[in-house]
Amino acid sequence: MQQQTIKQLNNKQSTNNTMSIKELEPNGVWRNFYSLTQIPRPSKKEAKVIAFMKQWGEEHGLETIVDDCGNVIMRKPATPGMENRKGVILQAHLDMVPQKNADKVHDFENDPIETHIEDGWVKANGTTLGADDGLGAAAAMAVLEATDLQHGPIEALFTIDEETGMTGANKLQPGVLKGDILMNMDSETEGELYVGCAGGVDTIGTWTPAFEAVPAGMAAYRLFVKGLKGGHSGMDINLGRANANKVMNTMLLMAAEKYGLRLAKIDGGSLRNAIPRESEAIIVVPADKKEEFEKFAAEYEAICKEEFAETEPELAILCEPAEMPKEVIDVKTQNNMFTAIARYPNGVIAMSNDFEGTTETSSNLATVKMEDGKITCAALTRSLVDADKDKLAEQIRKNLTDNGAEAYSTGDYPGWKPNINSTILNLMKKVYQDKFGKEAKIMVIHAGLECGILGSKYPNWDMVSFGPTLVHPHSPDEALLIESVQPFWDFIVETLKNIPEKEVVA
Repeated sequence: MQQQTIKQLNNKQSTNNTMSIKELEPNGVWRNFYSLTQIPRPSKKEAKVIAFMKQWGEEHGLETIVDDCGNVIMRKPATPGMENRKGVILQAHLDMVPQKNADKVHDFENDPIETHIEDGWVKANGTTLGADDGLGAAAAMAVLEATDLQHGPIEALFTIDEETGMTGANKLQPGVLKGDILMNMDSETEGELYVGCAGGVDTIGTWTPAFEAVPAGMAAYRLFVKGLKGGHSGMDINLGRANANKVMNTMLLMAAEKYGLRLAKIDGGSLRNAIPRESEAIIVVPADKKEEFEKFAAEYEAICKEEFAETEPELAILCEPAEMPKEVIDVKTQNNMFTAIARYPNGVIAMSNDFEGTTETSSNLATVKMEDGKITCAALTRSLVDADKDKLAEQIRKNLTDNGAEAYSTGDYPGWKPNINSTILNLMKKVYQDKFGKEAKIMVIHAGLECGILGSKYPNWDMVSFGPTLVHPHSPDEALLIESVQPFWDFIVETLKNIPEKEVVA
C-alpha cells in the first residue's frame, strides 16, 4: 500500500460495486471513505492504515506526525484572515470492528471491505462496514484537503485501537495538540450533538477446570445459537436483543439438571463491545436420554423464538449429532460456570433520570471461551455514573469468585461529564438552527467515546461529538444513511467558518 499513490488507489478498478460510493456527494467525504474501505484496519492491526494516513498527509503537504502509540496527527494552517480563531481538533478513530457472518469468507487483516448501495444506505457484503469511524475520519480528511473552506487553525487527531481499549486516546501525550476545541466525529445520528458519554470497564473471569474422560454410554451433540442481530453493546443494549451467551448458558444449565449434560467445549461471542450473535458448544448426554434431550432442544428453541419474536426474527438453535469428544470438564467447574453466567447482570441495569430514553448503566456478557485448558468469560460494564459502573463491576467480580473463578477488572476509562454551558455546543446549536431551520438534539451517549479520556489529558478543551446517521455498528448489519452525510458535511463547514476568535489575555 505504501508504494501506491493516493491517486492510484482512488482510480483502482473494482468488481464489487465499491466504485459507486465514490460518486456520491459530498465527494471529498465519500472518496476518502472509499479509500479507507480498501485498507484493512481491524483494531490492534492498524499498521497498514497508519502508513496510509502518513503518506496521505505528506502527499497533501500537511505537517504529519505519527506518535509512539500510532496515533496520526495532521495540521493545516488557517485560511487568510482566520488566523486569530480558536484552534479546532477534528477527531476520529482509524480502527474498525471486525465482525462477519458465519458463512462469509473474509480476512480482515488483508481483504478490503466490499460495499454496496441498498435503498439509500451504504452497506457491506456480510461484514461490518467500518463507517464507525471511517466516515468521521473521511470527513476530517476532506476538510484537510479542501481549498475552498474558511477556517482557523486545524489539527486532526486520528487515534488507534478505540474499539478494543481506547489505546490511542489513553496513550496520547498531553501538550502535543495546540487547539482549544475538540470536534469528535464518532456519533451516529445526524442532527444530534453529544455532550457526555458513559465510562466503561471490562471484567474477566477465568476457571481452570479438571478434564475427565467422557463417561461411558454417552451421545455427543453440537449446539449452535445463531441468527441473532448482535450490535453495539452501548448503542443497542436497550433494544431488547438476545445475548447468545445467555441463551446458550440457560439451555446448558437446564439440560445439565434434567439430563446430566456434560460440557466438552464452548465458544460464544467475539468482541468485548459487541452483543454476542453466536455461541457454539460440544456436549454429551446419556444415550438413553437422546430422544428426551432432542425434544427439549426443539422446545427450548421454540420458547426463545417466542420470547424474542420481535427483536430476533432469525434466531435459531441447532442441535446436531457430533463426533464424540475425548474429554469433558469436571462437574464442579461446569456447575460453577453455569451458575455464574446465569446470575450475570446483562442488558440495561438502569435508565437515566436526566436524559429521557438514555441508558444510564448496562452490562454485556460479551464472550465465553474455552482455550488453552481454561474457560474465560468477559463482560463490558458501562455507566454515565462512574460510581455505579464501579459498583456493578464489583458485583460481577463477586459473582465470579463466589462461583470458583478468578476475577479482575481492567481497561477502566472515565465517562465524559456533560457541560450544557459549553461555548462550542451553543455555537453549534445556533449554526444548526440557522442552517437547517430546526433545533439540534442535545444528547448523552451510552457508549465509550474517547472524549472522556482525551478531556482528562487536555482539561482546557471544549468538546462536542456528532456524526451522520449510522445503524447497527459492530455487526454485519452496519449501514450508513446516504442522505445524512451531506448535512453532516455542511454542518462541519459552517461551524468551522464561525469558530470564535481566541480570547485576548491581558
